[in-house]
Amino acid sequence: MSIAVKRVYVAASAEDGYRVLVDRLWPRGMSKEEARLDEWLKDVAPSHELRRWFHQNPALQDEFRQRYLAELREHGEELGRLVRMAQTRKVTLLYSSKNEAFNNATVLKEELERLAAEM
Repeated sequence: MSIAVKRVYVAASAEDGYRVLVDRLWPRGMSKEEARLDEWLKDVAPSHELRRWFHQNPALQDEFRQRYLAELREHGEELGRLVRMAQTRKVTLLYSSKNEAFNNATVLKEELERLAAEM
């Protein structure tokens, strides 16, 4: 299985494979041509409420992870589809956060890998 995470503002490359934006809001200053998306999955992004909460509480990464994973439980079909896709081709989860070490895409990647191990 091949899943990567990448900041949407980094130039697209052929190695990205299937490019999926996993943010609820469109990246500021980014054109659709520059983004070179294959898909935009707003539904698997954190809710507006959770996104706002985390923006105000960036040190609470563990709590964000738990709240976000709880939201993701509502999107089993989309997650399953991403897992199945990643088993046959590379999938790159794109995010706009400035924090490259921890963001919703890194949490989503961990969850997809966990789900794949259960399949």
